[in-house]
Amino acid sequence: MKKLVSLLLTGALSLGLLAGCGGGGTGSANTPAGNTETTPAQSSTPSTSTETPTVPEGTVIKVGASPAPHAEILEAAKDLLAQQGITLEIVEFNDYIQPNLAVENGELDANYFQHITYMNEFNESDGTHLVSAAEIHYEPFGLYAGKTTSIDALADGAQIAVPNDTTNEARALLLLQQEGLITLKEGAGITATKADIAENPKNLDIVELEASQLPVRLGDVDMAVINGNYAIDAGLKVADALAVEASDGEAAQAYVNVVAVKEGHENDPAIQALVAALKSDEVKTFMEETYQGAVVPMF
Repeated sequence: MKKLVSLLLTGALSLGLLAGCGGGGTGSANTPAGNTETTPAQSSTPSTSTETPTVPEGTVIKVGASPAPHAEILEAAKDLLAQQGITLEIVEFNDYIQPNLAVENGELDANYFQHITYMNEFNESDGTHLVSAAEIHYEPFGLYAGKTTSIDALADGAQIAVPNDTTNEARALLLLQQEGLITLKEGAGITATKADIAENPKNLDIVELEASQLPVRLGDVDMAVINGNYAIDAGLKVADALAVEASDGEAAQAYVNVVAVKEGHENDPAIQALVAALKSDEVKTFMEETYQGAVVPMF
């Protein structure tokens, strides 16, 4: 009888220990601690709940970002997440390809470096499954002076450098059209390329360069249309640009910068905690005071 009681007590103790393991440990943004169920595919529209997501303490969110302004903005959100027991790990990239591939293959929980149009184009060209978890800010494209200091002074055949990736090249060409330097074919819009230039009265030489090289090569060309993040990183101020995209036009919607995640994870509690921190009053103030118009909050 004593042996039987002993066996029963041992079994009960073992079950108690096993049950206590279910809620411990730390989790990533894609797999919160204590949740072993497979997350079903979700709509690309993130949750609109205003409640603060419940995330297990010790959760680590790994986010890829360009150095400026995205990594800097994430740094501004870092303390807000830390107050919730969430560690934000920021991984910096200097290109537009690897951070998307890293989210697709699970090396990153999210990235924050690109606008919505580029993300959609990347999905089509590379077969990825990225969605927007939130729209955060807009960076107006600027036309910056190189060897020529004013638009009126542009000589016949002057060189203007633009990004060589499809969506950003179109955006640059639209800015040149906005300033009356070229005219694009009707309907070219946000997919325009050099082949869509219908009128070029100054015979401008449109030089296609990798976006990250535009600030570096600015002194070699007459002017360059530069992405906001690379302009900021190079110390260029939007106030000094010869021309800037209108922030109340189509560009603000087509080129809003987003937090990108792999489809199915946009409503994960950790991702929503990240979004809430980025959309906080503290981060909004940081954007407005730090970038003075080069970064426009979209919330």
